[in-house]
Amino acid sequence: MDFIQKTIGTELKIFEKKFSEAMRTKTPLLDRIMKYIIKRKGKQLRPMFVFLSAKLHGEINESTYRAASLVELLHTATLVHDDVVDESLERRNFFSINAIWKNKIAVLVGDYLLSKGLLLSTTNEDFEHLHILSDAVRKMSEGELLQMEKSRTLNLSEEIYFEIIQNKTASLLSSACAVGAFSTSKDKNLSEQMKKFGEKVGVAFQIKDDLLDYGIEKIGKPTGNDIKEKKLTLPLIYTLNNIDKTTRKRLIYIIKNENKNPDSIKFVLSIVQKTGGIQYAETKMIQYRDEALNILHSFDESPVRSALAELVRYTTDRKY
Repeated sequence: MDFIQKTIGTELKIFEKKFSEAMRTKTPLLDRIMKYIIKRKGKQLRPMFVFLSAKLHGEINESTYRAASLVELLHTATLVHDDVVDESLERRNFFSINAIWKNKIAVLVGDYLLSKGLLLSTTNEDFEHLHILSDAVRKMSEGELLQMEKSRTLNLSEEIYFEIIQNKTASLLSSACAVGAFSTSKDKNLSEQMKKFGEKVGVAFQIKDDLLDYGIEKIGKPTGNDIKEKKLTLPLIYTLNNIDKTTRKRLIYIIKNENKNPDSIKFVLSIVQKTGGIQYAETKMIQYRDEALNILHSFDESPVRSALAELVRYTTDRKY
């Protein structure tokens, strides 16, 4: 990540200051919550994709900073709402907003962040930014609802899985690349090309998350967490489609009825590894990563392109 920091480090520092100022409010409770959110923010991958995508096609400007802020506001809003939906009490090893201030306040905070994003775009007439990101939020909602529907029956094909993650995870990252490119180029064709690039990266990113849950690396969430939540991820989908009927019935029974039992979870994890589910998912992840890099390499070679390629590889090489 050092080369990435050298390429857009100054822009990221300016962005952090602008974003912190944008989060201030005169309502005391809300201001405390906003400061708490800023304190526990993650690696800022999406703003990085915004700035690198922008710099690949021109000079970073105020429109770029607003695009990055919009992406981060919408992303944070969806995380706050997700924690309510999932009844999650932790986020990145911190207490979630709903764990501290309860669900009602958490929902209102998510709504507030969404409204801040809308006002940021409409006030500055960044209508293309708003159009791109609004479409992403729609897809994220559709992906979440589709996953909920399918998790009830545990009837999830590989095709449906990719539809879910393209909507739920990849849409926001692809939009980050699209708005970044548009902020400097004002070219919708270039923006669309970067959107496709971002979608490939987003799918690879989600498959990596699936793999991390199988305990291959030391990570910040419990091993087997997806099984506990009855989520059918790619390694498990592959396994269910490539084992005998008896074992398949056993795995489905565990996911439905014993998904909190540590020994049962270990059994599922071991079957996934033995069947080749891990290796299959890794192969798919690399495929999507390489497809993203192929799109990126259609642009002229430059330090910015190299930094973007490094960021793409980071999404699949990361340890957590």
